[in-house]
Amino acid sequence: MSADTSKVPTPKDTVKVDKALEVFKNFLSAHNFRITDQRLAIFEAAYYHPEHYTAEDLHDSARAIDSSVSRATVYRTLPILVESNLIREVDVGRDYKYYMANRETKTFQAQVICAETDTIYEVDAPFMEWYGKAVAEKLGMEPISQRLQVIARPKKKV
Repeated sequence: MSADTSKVPTPKDTVKVDKALEVFKNFLSAHNFRITDQRLAIFEAAYYHPEHYTAEDLHDSARAIDSSVSRATVYRTLPILVESNLIREVDVGRDYKYYMANRETKTFQAQVICAETDTIYEVDAPFMEWYGKAVAEKLGMEPISQRLQVIARPKKKV
């Protein structure tokens, strides 16, 4: 079960996670990585995490599932999860990155980051896919990555 026991998956969620787990196992095999209990615990912690998390947060969550998970294994597994497209990396200009599971995102997601709390909000931005394609196409290219981030603060009450 997940480190966040307050978020109990529904049967529908379990099917999605089972498919994602199968994708992860296939990705590991295709790239000649061993399928280990530690990597599976990291996957589970990463995929069930309800919000953005850092590598250190992931380490804590994965250790709650399997106490043998090392920090080094978390840091080696994160790029694998990102490359497999099961999680995405969110760079907010700090000396560390945040991560979030890619679960049924139907449109491009932009991030709005609260300048006071560092909270990251995901906002649908479907125009970004079109924009990225249109701009790259003008140069005879195709987009491979793009992001939109807004740093904001709560409005002051008058």
